Amino acid sequence: MNEKIDTIATSNRIRKLRITLGVIWNLGLVFFIMFLIGFVFMFSIGVGYFASLVKDEPLYTKEQMRKQIYNYEETSEMYFAGNVYFGKIRTDLERKKTTLDQVSPILIKAVLATEDEYFYEHNGIVPKAVFRGLLQDFTNASTQTGGSTLTQQLIKNQILTNEVSYERKARELLLALRLEHFMTKDEILEAYLNIIPYGRNASGRNIAGVETAAQGIFGISASELNLAQAAYIAGIPQAPFSYTPYMQSGKLKSEEGLKPGIERMKTVLYRMKQAGYITEKEYEETLKYDITKDFKEPEAQKVKYPYLTFEIERRAKEIMARILAEKDGIDPERLDEEENLYEKYIILADRDIRSGGYRVYTTIDKKLYDAMNKAAEDFKYYGHTYTKKEIDQETKQEMEVPDPVQVGSILIENKTGRILSFVGGRDFEITELNHATQAYRPNGSTMKPLLVYGPAIEYGLIGAGSPVVDVKFSYRGWAPTNYIASEERGIIPAREALAHSQNLTAIRLYDQIIDRRPAELLEKMGFTKLTKGDYENLAAAIGAIEYGTTVEENTNAFATFANGGKFIDAYMIEKIEDVGGNIIYQHEPEPVEVFSEETSYIITDMMRDVFEYGTGMKARSTLKFSSDFAGKTGTTQEYKDVWLIGYNPNVSLGVWLGYDQPRTLYQFNNIYFQPSTRINLLWASLMNAAYDVNPEFIGTKEKFQKPEGVVNASFCGISGMAPSKACSDAGLVRSDLFIRKFVPTATDNSFISSDTKTVNINGETYLALDSTPQEFTYPASGISLNQEFIKKILGRLGGNPEKLLGKDILKVANAKTFHPDQTAPQPVSVIVQGNVLSWSPSASNDVVGYRIYDLTGGGKKLLASVRSGATRSITVGNGLFGVVAVDITGLESPISQTQITSDGIEENPKTNEPIEHEQPANENENQEIQLQSYHSNSQKTQHKR
Repeated sequence: MNEKIDTIATSNRIRKLRITLGVIWNLGLVFFIMFLIGFVFMFSIGVGYFASLVKDEPLYTKEQMRKQIYNYEETSEMYFAGNVYFGKIRTDLERKKTTLDQVSPILIKAVLATEDEYFYEHNGIVPKAVFRGLLQDFTNASTQTGGSTLTQQLIKNQILTNEVSYERKARELLLALRLEHFMTKDEILEAYLNIIPYGRNASGRNIAGVETAAQGIFGISASELNLAQAAYIAGIPQAPFSYTPYMQSGKLKSEEGLKPGIERMKTVLYRMKQAGYITEKEYEETLKYDITKDFKEPEAQKVKYPYLTFEIERRAKEIMARILAEKDGIDPERLDEEENLYEKYIILADRDIRSGGYRVYTTIDKKLYDAMNKAAEDFKYYGHTYTKKEIDQETKQEMEVPDPVQVGSILIENKTGRILSFVGGRDFEITELNHATQAYRPNGSTMKPLLVYGPAIEYGLIGAGSPVVDVKFSYRGWAPTNYIASEERGIIPAREALAHSQNLTAIRLYDQIIDRRPAELLEKMGFTKLTKGDYENLAAAIGAIEYGTTVEENTNAFATFANGGKFIDAYMIEKIEDVGGNIIYQHEPEPVEVFSEETSYIITDMMRDVFEYGTGMKARSTLKFSSDFAGKTGTTQEYKDVWLIGYNPNVSLGVWLGYDQPRTLYQFNNIYFQPSTRINLLWASLMNAAYDVNPEFIGTKEKFQKPEGVVNASFCGISGMAPSKACSDAGLVRSDLFIRKFVPTATDNSFISSDTKTVNINGETYLALDSTPQEFTYPASGISLNQEFIKKILGRLGGNPEKLLGKDILKVANAKTFHPDQTAPQPVSVIVQGNVLSWSPSASNDVVGYRIYDLTGGGKKLLASVRSGATRSITVGNGLFGVVAVDITGLESPISQTQITSDGIEENPKTNEPIEHEQPANENENQEIQLQSYHSNSQKTQHKR
């Protein structure tokens, strides 16, 4: 037997099997070792990565962690200027603290079954759930099951944020483990039940904590909840605003809107049954329970100052986010560059400012705010209110809502930047958008002094009255027009162009300075949403910037002129104190030099004319007081936006009107007046309301003072250069304000000399050439602009030079340049009737006149010269006569001869010379312009005082 076994064992087959098994064993051992090494390696990497994620996490002490977990008790307060209290920070979160023994045991079971079945067994985290979540994340699984324990949720809500990142998750895990060492399970559960969000209550307010949820949804205490009510509340935290039974208004959702919350309640009941917390019978009975009959009736709530409350909260969060970041050793400027970091600290700041017991002191004057908002409410001429369809974000149903003309207005103290008052909109219940501080709209012609005229003065290109060009052009397919589309005023003073808000002048002037990047000045003045295109687009000159600007930004920029060229950023929060009375934030103004004092005064002086005789006249006439006001109106295409911003030495008031979804305001003008009139009336109404509250401050008698560097200087009204004799002779010398160092010194060279001659060719007037025979020329009536000047003043945008000298300044005669063909003209045909010699016109197109020669006796004596356009006939006596045509260069045609034998020649009784019968030349305008006479309009265009 043994021999047989030995034989088998030593056989080839067994040997091969033994070798194979050995190889498999060794390979298995190798793979196992490799797996073990890989696992250790990956585990080490994971641990290292985890460590890198939490390396900057501060090592909280027990006291610090417990303090942050229980930080949900103090409500912050807000104050008007002068320490006038007006309310608590709208936490938008109602919370009533409770203890674990005051909570229904069935609710506790519902929460544990739904949120953390192994709460009393784990040490803060459930590794299986963590790895499951990581796997789902790596595989981008469509179903995300979550895995956060109650401890983790507590950490996320009270210490961290909802930021979605591995770093935040790693910190959450670390802190959850640490918290389990510092708090008991019951303490953690009690804190959780007090801080977790539970949607909205019957007033529409956000609620947190089970006691608040029980009272806000069912009207009973958390200790009185039945099984169905407990299951409903326990299910809400997964998606609070989907499962809550109430909308933001406090209204109960529709049957369809309630369905998700009821389905979630059934899910909670099922998990409670699976966990053994309820029996099958209890489960089945509760499924049939009508939970809707237990919901509280809606309760109305109204915030007295909603726009103000929301705005203060928003600004306080921005301030607090930077304070918290700086406390963590992070440069606050990084929040402007890193979106995730910004979101993180805004969440932390929101939580802190709402529950930290702070006192927020603002710049808002209560009396001014009340008066201006009452005036806005009483205004009758906004325009038509439409309706529009919207999808309710909670019910997902379409509803019809009003769409009125909205208003945004702000009043800023110039010297400090304090926002004294604002009007955020027509009705907060229609839209919560603050149209004074957050609505970005194109600012139309209010852009012109900021981006065009102000910079052009600063660069020394123009003074207040310097000539600018109001002539149409087409550039890359773009052909803008003035408000009156057919209007072209030609060369007009900058002062007049700004007062009447001419688009063409602004665009042309901007084209001359755009290479100097004047949009950088807008950035200095607080325009926050400028794009690369806004720096390059000519349409920006008339307010066509990509994202637009807010009423606050636009008004704040105008206050720069009132401040002598220094931009002082507008602000609303004066200081913030903590619960102990310590000042943690105090506003400190940081003026930015944008324009010189000289530029600011000149542009201000120009904008005085807006109220004096320009587009703001109606506002000025509606004011109940007088003050040194300057400002600018603005409209956008199709009257979708209208603006008026005006300022005196103390305050700047900006007003905007428009629809939230832009549409024309140019409707129902017979009821509401034209949009430009409406904005004038509204601006004056708001300013009058402010004046009634503080007449001495709002209606200050102080005037803007002219700096020493601003002088009144003379210049040629056509070219803007120092006056020449030709300009003076034409009556075109003007005077206005300049920055002293930019007073024009180069003498005007825009005119051709006064001895210029013209000729008539086929009824058109042309400039004579040096070789043109003088007998065929006419003296020019006045003086003419030279071609180089015309080309220069029209610039690269070009345009029709005939339109340069508008009817309000000059009457223009036509004087074009003719380009001759350098060949002799064609001969004429001669006709004789008695003693009258006449001839046909030459077929050539460059003939300036005709010469009649007496050829009698073989000589060639010039008998008469007749200009082109005059009667082609002459009375002669007996003899041989010839007629030639003469072109503009002086060349003659071949002579056409005729013999007259009749007696008698008609002679001029004074000179005994043949009578020349002429017809007046047709005087039209064209390429080279001859000035005939100056129509004085000094009362209209000269500098106003």
